[in-house]
Amino acid sequence: MGIFIFLGLAILIMTILTLGSQKKTFGDSVGVKSFFENVNGLQKGNNIWFSGVKVGTIKNITIRGNGRVEVDMNVENKSAGFIKKDALAKLSTDGLIGNKIIEIYGGSPESPQISQGDTLSGEKLLSTDAMMKTLSKNNDNILAITSDLKSITGGIAQGKGSLGKLLTTDDLSDNLNNTVLTVERASENLERLSANISNYTASLNTKGSFANNLVTDTVIFSKLRGTMSRLQDVADSATAVIGNLNKTTTTVNNGLSNKNTPAGMLLNDEKTADGIKVTLESLQSASKKLDEDLEAIQHNFLFRKYFKNKAKEDQRVVLDTLVN
Repeated sequence: MGIFIFLGLAILIMTILTLGSQKKTFGDSVGVKSFFENVNGLQKGNNIWFSGVKVGTIKNITIRGNGRVEVDMNVENKSAGFIKKDALAKLSTDGLIGNKIIEIYGGSPESPQISQGDTLSGEKLLSTDAMMKTLSKNNDNILAITSDLKSITGGIAQGKGSLGKLLTTDDLSDNLNNTVLTVERASENLERLSANISNYTASLNTKGSFANNLVTDTVIFSKLRGTMSRLQDVADSATAVIGNLNKTTTTVNNGLSNKNTPAGMLLNDEKTADGIKVTLESLQSASKKLDEDLEAIQHNFLFRKYFKNKAKEDQRVVLDTLVN
């Protein structure tokens, strides 16, 4: 009986020492604390982690008057030298659905290490329920997006919309091909134009060429300037002549339309026109009588010989002309 009691006490002591070693109960530690709005099931004795290493345990959890939860932590001395005063503490889990833990992270290298009674700033942990709600909303959004994509792809397959017509209609595809060919030809023309411009600019830099002389030769430039000046003078003279012609034309038109001028009287006065007509008729009648008198003189015996000799002379002149 004594042996069994001794073995039981030894096992109990070993168990207590083992659990105390795992919980950092009997080692020297530094006490720090942090405040949270909600600890989400964190319990006394849960672990504290820093950079993936267990560095302490939760000593106590207390609700304060402002509704915030104070979490007292024991951090072992050998690990406290690596934790800075401006480090942050946040609630986390040991695995996806494991025990709640406190994770310490961050801190600037120039900040001093933590000491007894320091308070670490706490970061709010997103609860599992909140994550599930967010995942549910994301699933709903993904479902809506999938439905929209299904509707869009169905419309495209049926040839609806520009993209659907492009994929299912040959005419639109042919037009697109023609547009591409037109763009290619325009690119080729632009390339040729660029080459021509390059050749022209090269000719401007070639000494002795007309283009180079035109750009750089001051003598040619001065001659061109003189020529342009003379052309300008000629243009000014032509403008003056045209102005004079316009004035003359205007004067003539005004004179022709004015009945008080001789030309206007001839063109616009009916009485003058009738008088001129009567005069012309009288001249025509006198001319006819004169022809009759000349014909009578030709047949008169006094002038008959003269006219015969003249006719023979005229005939001879015509024959000499034909022979020559």
